[in-house]
Amino acid sequence: MNKDINTKVNIAGVEFKNPVTVASGTFGSGEEFSQFVDLNKLGAVTTKGVASVPWEGNPTPRVAETYGGMLNAVGLQNPGIDVFASRDIPFLRKFDTKIIVNVCGHSTEEYIDVVEKMADEDVDMLEINISCPNVKEGGIAFGQDPKAVEAITKEVKKVAKQPVVMKLSPNVTDITEMAKAAVSGGADALSLINTITGMKIDIERQNFVLANKTGGLSGPAIHPVAVRMVYQVANAVDVPIIGMGGIATYEDAIEMILAGATMVSVGTANFYNPTATEEVVKGIEEYMIRHGVKDINELIGLVK
Repeated sequence: MNKDINTKVNIAGVEFKNPVTVASGTFGSGEEFSQFVDLNKLGAVTTKGVASVPWEGNPTPRVAETYGGMLNAVGLQNPGIDVFASRDIPFLRKFDTKIIVNVCGHSTEEYIDVVEKMADEDVDMLEINISCPNVKEGGIAFGQDPKAVEAITKEVKKVAKQPVVMKLSPNVTDITEMAKAAVSGGADALSLINTITGMKIDIERQNFVLANKTGGLSGPAIHPVAVRMVYQVANAVDVPIIGMGGIATYEDAIEMILAGATMVSVGTANFYNPTATEEVVKGIEEYMIRHGVKDINELIGLVK
């Protein structure tokens, strides 16, 4: 790290050495990627979604390549909170990086269960994935109804010991409405965007490529949409934003920061370039030196 520049950012009192983390679900919980990436070089590791009990996920096939990205309908397969707490947190604690735990659930109670169990764990921040279907409300995702966004944020904040980041779904008419609902519910920060719902059909088999029919589109194809939404949200609410969606290079990351993101998450790029995160960290530093920027915070939301 270069001593002449400051790459540290602060979100809700948590200081990160640089603004780069990974998008939940694209990095496991760090262990499998640690042979490719020096986790000490990342601002934070954001874990795969963790639920109150193990989730099997959706039937296969559940991943498909698309033009400029990929579709996934993995369905948040995870080993559950107990395995995560006993296995993954101790592993990540060996490294000089912050831990952001992504939390998923099918009901308010399931989210609360995980958040309560995290209260005693040595993790730095919670990212609440509200793109999960709300079973009690007929399967509409929590994040697609502003009342539900505000309500779940309030409930989580009541029991959370760590700062709470609400992860917003882009599958809505007005992203700022969801952002404002999360902030009025007490969110400390927001992360966006989650995947955009997409579909792929195999014309030879004349059938859906994914067993689930639809999946979440991620990768470079969604980057311009993500930049636009981060910009809109940054100018609508006054909490820090973790920007994500198709970030594969330092240029993508700087673009997101200029739009208003305090931190950025590298997601799909990890699958085809396991060292993408380290390259982004290095590229940001070189960009700052080249442009005579002493402090990364000078760049956040610079473009109005």
